[in-house]
Amino acid sequence: MIEVQVAHLGLDQTTNSPVVLLKEKGGERVLPIWIGPAEASAIAMEMQGVKAQRPMTHDLLKHVIVGLGGELRRVTITGVRDNTYFAELLIRRDDETVQVDARPSDSIALALRLHAPIFTSDDLLDQGGAAEGSPAPERRMDAESLKQYLEKLDPQDFGRFTP
Repeated sequence: MIEVQVAHLGLDQTTNSPVVLLKEKGGERVLPIWIGPAEASAIAMEMQGVKAQRPMTHDLLKHVIVGLGGELRRVTITGVRDNTYFAELLIRRDDETVQVDARPSDSIALALRLHAPIFTSDDLLDQGGAAEGSPAPERRMDAESLKQYLEKLDPQDFGRFTP
């Protein structure tokens, strides 16, 4: 497993969809994941240090985990099937560990709130973007195609997604 971090959050001008770019720590590979606007807003708010007046869903889940004595040990982007990415939360409480199936966008929003590391596999980093809403959901992009696609994204949009 390779640790990744949120490198950018932006808007794909082609699909008009938010995209979060996960970049491997200490490396150059990126994993773009196209996400919904609500999840992008939750990620952006946390990245910008904006706090809602009332707890949002990801804040609520954070409070439930912590309130029950749990700790989010890690988030893992586990795979992609039928153009949809999958993730798991690894939650530890006392001497019990629970794996919870989750959407990557929700997992990333929660990981940012709880300062938990995010991991993925070499295979996913090598494959590039292949999820729903990606530029070519019917095929996986090789590294060169992904690089060309990312170069077409408007760099002014990255990090400027506002909730």
